[in-house]
Amino acid sequence: MNKLKDAFRPDSSYRAFFLSILTFALAYGLYKGIIDNYLAEVVGMSEFDKGVSEFFRETPGLLLIFVLALLYEHSASRIYRIGAVIMVAGLVMQSLVSPTKVLVIAAIFIYSLGEHIQLGMRNTLTLEFAKERKSGIALGRQNAVYQIGMVGGYLVVIALFYFLGNRTTLFKPVFAASAAIVLLGFLASLRIKGDSRPDPSKSRFYFHRKYTKYYMLELFYGARKQVFFTFGPYVLVLFYGATAMHISILFTFTSVCSYFAAPLVGRIIDRFGYKIVMISDTLILVIVCFFYGFAHHIFPMHIAFIVCCANYVLDSMISLASMASNVYVQDLADNADEMRATISTGVSVNHFITILVALFGGWIWKALGIETLFILSAILGLCNSAYAATIKTGKQN
Repeated sequence: MNKLKDAFRPDSSYRAFFLSILTFALAYGLYKGIIDNYLAEVVGMSEFDKGVSEFFRETPGLLLIFVLALLYEHSASRIYRIGAVIMVAGLVMQSLVSPTKVLVIAAIFIYSLGEHIQLGMRNTLTLEFAKERKSGIALGRQNAVYQIGMVGGYLVVIALFYFLGNRTTLFKPVFAASAAIVLLGFLASLRIKGDSRPDPSKSRFYFHRKYTKYYMLELFYGARKQVFFTFGPYVLVLFYGATAMHISILFTFTSVCSYFAAPLVGRIIDRFGYKIVMISDTLILVIVCFFYGFAHHIFPMHIAFIVCCANYVLDSMISLASMASNVYVQDLADNADEMRATISTGVSVNHFITILVALFGGWIWKALGIETLFILSAILGLCNSAYAATIKTGKQN
């Protein structure tokens, strides 16, 4: 808590905010720890089906700008709570419906809608509560606390499947438990006080020429990260036969590494600037993509599996560099309201491309192989860094 004091204003509601983040992350860890195996083992989704499910999971991100337009008169803290209520609805539905593709995808869509509503507000509230010139560190702390919560969820999944065995009957009770925990997070969020009410004289949609490069960076980053987020774990499940316990162990290790890396990345952003961070992460990404796509050609399958797991962890850590784009927006914004609207718009811009990658990524994997899929991710990462090199720092843009 002392580390949080260093980055956040003492008169803000950061304590209640971080308690809610910890709770929501715990629920997400439970959900994420089993969802890929549930889709593969119970619902019977193929590579292409997974891409279709991700298309609908990412669609709320694209629709976010319109959803937030309807909620524009509410404060960021209230919108944050609304997102939690929608998440509960999606998880309850997932725990009750029969495992048919249509119903399961509908439940994923509802949960994802609430999650995406919260995403923009989580970053907005973090920047709102942060001390001056501590934005990068504040975002790093927020990410680190979220990683702690997810680790808790993953450990519960590991314990369940270790002591009770790899039973498919465990999936639905875990979804129900996740819903109950999100409800607790909602109760914690009721103590959050925020002053981020919008100016009603301003447009509900915020596009401005000075943010053009930010929007383009979000397009490139959305495409590049979607390949790993959607197909990274599913490659391990379908191609290498990983169980829910294996995936949760991997996610646990990833979250622990990200917990320590997130504050460090935040300090690097504050120390060296967001532009350097945006450019430099691609060098690691190219290596990660190469081994993820070609490890099975170089190593025996059991070694290739370990190599892919290690590269999944590396990708998750370099993905933390996406915090730099939020600091970039704060640097350009004239006020907190403009910052909130722009970050939320950026989430929708990001998802404009991710839904296409999710839909066609499954087809590329099935028709051309995982090698082509991860080569594409590396190329998109290089495009992201090349474009980041063209931005100017500060408000001289």
